[in-house]
Amino acid sequence: MSQVPAIVDALVVGAGIAGLQAALDLADQGYQVAVVERQPTIGGAMIGLSKVFPTLDCASCITTPKMAAVAHHANITVLTYCELQSVQREGEVFQAEVLQKPRFVDEELCIGCRLCEYACDPELPDQYQGGYSALRAIYIPFGNAIPQLALIDQEHCILCGKCVKACPTDAIDFEQKPVTLTFEARTVIVTTGWKLTPIDAKPQYRATEIANVISPLQMERLLAPHGPYGRVLRPADGKVPDSIAYVQCAGSRDATLGVPYCSRVCCMYAIKQAMLLSGAVPLADITIYYMDIRAFGKGYEEFYQTAQAMGVQFIKGKVARITEGDNRDVTLRVERIDELGQVEERHHDLVVLSLGMLPGDNPSRLVPLEIAEDGFVATPRAKEAPCDTGVEGIFVAGTATGPKDIVDTIVEAGGAAAEASRYLRSQGHSAVTAESAVTAGSEAP
Repeated sequence: MSQVPAIVDALVVGAGIAGLQAALDLADQGYQVAVVERQPTIGGAMIGLSKVFPTLDCASCITTPKMAAVAHHANITVLTYCELQSVQREGEVFQAEVLQKPRFVDEELCIGCRLCEYACDPELPDQYQGGYSALRAIYIPFGNAIPQLALIDQEHCILCGKCVKACPTDAIDFEQKPVTLTFEARTVIVTTGWKLTPIDAKPQYRATEIANVISPLQMERLLAPHGPYGRVLRPADGKVPDSIAYVQCAGSRDATLGVPYCSRVCCMYAIKQAMLLSGAVPLADITIYYMDIRAFGKGYEEFYQTAQAMGVQFIKGKVARITEGDNRDVTLRVERIDELGQVEERHHDLVVLSLGMLPGDNPSRLVPLEIAEDGFVATPRAKEAPCDTGVEGIFVAGTATGPKDIVDTIVEAGGAAAEASRYLRSQGHSAVTAESAVTAGSEAP
């Protein structure tokens, strides 16, 4: 059972790269921070990426040290596999209620040995690996997950008891129940992140019917050295693809999908993946179908030009329809909007839909915030105070306010921490004042 201080200086909602950075910045100043994450591990979406643009640095090499620093920081309490239920202002503090979901594994006894996982029989798709490999019904999410604690997928567990026999510390507890944790926080930072637009949002692309039409996060796992196959193979038949295509704006800039805005990062992650594919599958032809290339950041235009120099083909055109051809190949019907201006059909072994960004959650149902028309958290003074929500004591960072890249996310997280620190000092709190810890014991109904 997790322990949380009776009062913390800051509550960080979400443990992606923005939440990790904001928590570290505040904790290093001496403030006590509680981080609430709904997933079983911290790290967010970034820990699942292969590399980052435009430097092509290892994403895991950047994220894992921050995950470890947060997990071992004396001033940070990490609450994973927990759902924030509500945040209500009471006087000068916020009353937070958090539901700790049952892992059916005792956190104090589990040593992360994975013997329970090895003994388990039922298998289910591993979403971390894009669904291309399998997890057991009891599992640790991935190799560098933090914390290294197993959990049971209750829906798929058949109660065979093999994990109980295999566990050397008797950590399996099938009678574990949800527990409600309550504590106070002097300030709140919302970093609820993002999610991809649904891959089946455009029915004419038939993404759920054609196995060789995949999402960009699935391609990230295929490119990762610790991915499901160890190399790039198309999922339908395990063939090394000879021709790979990217369809840009497959989930953005489309009012019919309710996503009229540009997601900013789609062009750059497609170019990054294309460059990585040039190294992973050097004989493959790689084509990017685009309406506009938006290379907006420092070094991004040069990154785009480098991809062109490497032989990545860029075709200005709209993909109207996707169908499956012979031998599981994929056929794109393309309306070219370049100097050719013609409609043509082009064939590829593997197609990646460059999906856009949606808000990861609607925090207004939990935290008294205003939500903008696009579904992201509104920031009334976006130019002068991009982390200010307009609600005293509540700040926001990262993709909770709108699509942005990792660099801007980390910078904004630091800004939110600075704003929270300034607010705490204005309230007369320059360090941790509460040392007592309580263990919440009220079981959820």
